Amino acid sequence: MNTPARYIGRFAPSPTGPLHFGSLVCAVGSYLDAVAHGGQWLVRMEDLDPPREEPGAADRILKSLDAHGLHWHGTVAFQSHRHHLYDARLAELAGRGLTYACHCSRAEIRRRGGHDDTACRAQREEQGPCAVRLECSGGEESFDDLWYGQQCQAIGEDTILRRRDGLYAYQLAVVVDDIDQGISHIVRGADLLETTGAQQRLFRILGAAPPQFGHLPLVMNPGGQKLSKQNRAPALDDRQAPANLVTALQFLGFRVPAGLEAEPPAGILSWATARWQRRQVDRRNRPLDRIAQADQGN
Repeated sequence: MNTPARYIGRFAPSPTGPLHFGSLVCAVGSYLDAVAHGGQWLVRMEDLDPPREEPGAADRILKSLDAHGLHWHGTVAFQSHRHHLYDARLAELAGRGLTYACHCSRAEIRRRGGHDDTACRAQREEQGPCAVRLECSGGEESFDDLWYGQQCQAIGEDTILRRRDGLYAYQLAVVVDDIDQGISHIVRGADLLETTGAQQRLFRILGAAPPQFGHLPLVMNPGGQKLSKQNRAPALDDRQAPANLVTALQFLGFRVPAGLEAEPPAGILSWATARWQRRQVDRRNRPLDRIAQADQGN
């Protein structure tokens, strides 16, 4: 396995609820890829949206990671403590004439079938409630995903940097944080694959080289939806950490030996780190019951 000169990865949950199994798969995959390549694995709490946050969720997420042996390097970064970074980058982009006020409501955008960049770009002044957009649409962004290969995404809409309610948009904060923390590799869920082109463009506009992206398969519920807090995915049982880890490894494509679940989390992760290979990851989005079926078929 070729080790890059500098690998800094990260896991960035939102404290809108406790970790569920889909979150664990993402955490384990990003952790193993970082540690197996001799890198650092950071944890960043993306607490940008107070109305959606669940009290105590951040602490519970960190306790779950710790219970599963997923120990991060350095201190945990909280986006709620990093507003000065987002302010500075917004001011920089505005000073370069790259931002404008957008007064369109979500209903208006839906009614038009998308945002009309041409109409809004003519108005630069912020008057009343408005979003701030980055003038960036047009053309395409290409990147080589670790699991999905070569991607080419059209940038069809100017990116929102600050929302109408005054909160920073995810797209701005995540890119600014990744630049500030020196993130070299982003391993995350496949539901974020379609946002990558717009993020890569923002990296370039801010004068930074985009990191290497890799998107892991999603755990689906019986109804064919991604496991998520919004879809009421059950919280992880931290008392079952070894069994949870083994199931996550199986989902990621490992052939796990009998009895591995009897090991403590540190032993399970050490075993997996020594055997991590990107090519073994099954990139299909699927429910957990497919694991047992796949093992029976091998």
